[in-house]
Amino acid sequence: MKTIEADFLILGSGIAGLTAALHLCRHGRVFLMTKRATGESNSDWAQGGIACVVDPEDTFDQHVQDTLGAGAGLCKEDVVRAIVESGPERISELEQWGVEFERNGDGRYDLGTEGGHSRRRVLHAGDITGHAVITSLVERVHREPNIEIHPNAMALDLVTTGWLGSDAESRCIGAYMLDNDTGEIFGACAPNTLLATGGAGKVYLYTTNPDIATGDGIAMAWRAGLPIVNMECVQFHPTCLFHPENKSFLISEAVRGEGAVLVNEAGEAFTERHDPRGSLAPRDIVARAIDDEIKRRGDACVYLDITSKSRAFLQKRFPNIYAECMKYGIDMATDRIPVVPAAHYFCGGVEADVMGRTALPGLYAAGEVTCTGLHGANRLASNSLLEAMVCSYNAAQQIISRHENNGWTPPDIPDWQYGDAVTSDEAVVVEHNWNEVRTCMWDYVGIVRTNKRLERALSRIHNLRREIRQYYLDYYVTSDVLELRNLADVAELVIRCAFLRTESRGLHYTLNYPDPDDSGEPRDTRIIDVPGGGLGLGV
Repeated sequence: MKTIEADFLILGSGIAGLTAALHLCRHGRVFLMTKRATGESNSDWAQGGIACVVDPEDTFDQHVQDTLGAGAGLCKEDVVRAIVESGPERISELEQWGVEFERNGDGRYDLGTEGGHSRRRVLHAGDITGHAVITSLVERVHREPNIEIHPNAMALDLVTTGWLGSDAESRCIGAYMLDNDTGEIFGACAPNTLLATGGAGKVYLYTTNPDIATGDGIAMAWRAGLPIVNMECVQFHPTCLFHPENKSFLISEAVRGEGAVLVNEAGEAFTERHDPRGSLAPRDIVARAIDDEIKRRGDACVYLDITSKSRAFLQKRFPNIYAECMKYGIDMATDRIPVVPAAHYFCGGVEADVMGRTALPGLYAAGEVTCTGLHGANRLASNSLLEAMVCSYNAAQQIISRHENNGWTPPDIPDWQYGDAVTSDEAVVVEHNWNEVRTCMWDYVGIVRTNKRLERALSRIHNLRREIRQYYLDYYVTSDVLELRNLADVAELVIRCAFLRTESRGLHYTLNYPDPDDSGEPRDTRIIDVPGGGLGLGV
C-alpha cells in the first residue's frame, strides 16, 4: 500500500480547511484532502454572510448576548466571547486575501440583519458570501507550493497508535484514504491531522446541504473513540425553496432580514402567534412555527412574501436568489416564494475547544464538524462561518507551536486488509439503504420528536447499520458505501443524544418533555464509546 507523509494532514476544503492550510504551509508540508473538487463544501453554499462586530455602534457584548440568547442555555460564554472578539481580525485577513464585502456609497459596510440579531452586523458579498470567500481561498491555496491538494480522495478511518497496539498514549497519526478515481486505498501519515469535514445534512431526506455533507468526520471521530456532543441539536432552516425540480435551494434568512414575511396559503402572517419577533425569531422557533402551520392547515408549504420591495432592490441585494427563483417562474417582486423547513446545520459534533484541540493527541478539528460551545442548543444566524474562520486559525497556531517543539518519527501504517472482499453486484442495496436512513430520520427524528418515534428510529437504524457493516466487509470499498456507513453512524448518534435530553431546549423539541428542565444548570448530551463505533458493531 502506498503511504504519503506530510507535516500536516487536512481533511476537508471548506473555509476551515483552506484557512488552516494557508497558515500551516509556512511551517511545513500540507496535504489537503477533499472528497470532491477543491472548495466544494457547505461553506461554498453559504448565502447570508458572516456575523461580526464592525459597526462602531455595535459591541462585542451585544453580539455575545444575542448568541447566548439563541443558544438557549447551552453556549459556553467564554468560548462565545473568544470567537466574537476574534472576528474583526479574521475579516481583515479575508479582505487581504481578496474577499470584497458589500459596502454602501459612503464606504461603510452594507450590513444585513438576520433572526436573533439585535442589530445589523452581517457582512455579505451579495447573496453568495460563502462562494466569494471560498473562491478567494482556493485561488491562494493553489498558488502555495507547500500545499499538495488531493481532490477526489475520501477518508475511510483515522489511524491511531492505540489501534496499532502501542503501549504509549494513543494519538492520531493519519488516516486511510480512498482514491475515488482509481479505487486505490492508501495511507496518509502526519503528526498533525485537522478534521474540517463539515456537517451532515444529508442524513435527512430534505436538506439545504450539498451531497457531500454526509458527516464523515463526526463518524470517523466516533469510531476512534472521541466524545461526541449535542448531536440532537440539528438546525432546520425555516425557508428552503419548495419546488419539485429543486429540493435543496436555500432562501437566505437575509431575505427576512430585509422585510420578507412568512404567510400561509391564505396570505395570513402566522409567526407572531409563536414569538413576538415574528419572522425574525431564532430559527428553531420559526421552523417549529412553520411545521405547526403546515400540519394544522394541511398545506404543503408556507410562503415568503417580500413583494413590498422593488424589483430593482431585490435584483441588487439578492441577485442569485432572484435568478434562481425566476428559473421556476417565481418573481420575488410580485410572487410569494413557496418554502418549507429543511435540515441545515449541526450544532453538535466532535467535542473540541476554541483552539481546535480534541481528546485525541495529534487530532484537531474546526468548523461544523465540531461542538465548541459557541452555538449551544441553536446557532445564531451567520455565526457558522465566523466560527470556522476563527477556530481554524487558532488550530493552525496551536499545531504550529506544538509541531515546532516536538520531534516526529513516522510510524508504519499497516497495509489495508481487503480480506475476502469482492466487487459488488448489489449496488442497489446501497441506494435503498441510503434512502431508508434519510427517510427514517426525517419521519421520526425531525423538527418535533417523541420517545416512541425515537424508539422506532433507533430500531431501524440499528438494523441498517448491521446490514451496512456486512456489505462494507463483503465488498470492495467505494465512496458511496463510505458515505452510507457514515450517514448511518451519524443517525444513531443523533437518536441517542435525543434520548439523553429529557427536555425541550433550542433545536430539540419533544412532545414527551415540552418544557426546558430548569431544575439545574443546562447540560450537554455526551456520547463516548469504545473505539470501533460502539454497540459491538466494530468498524
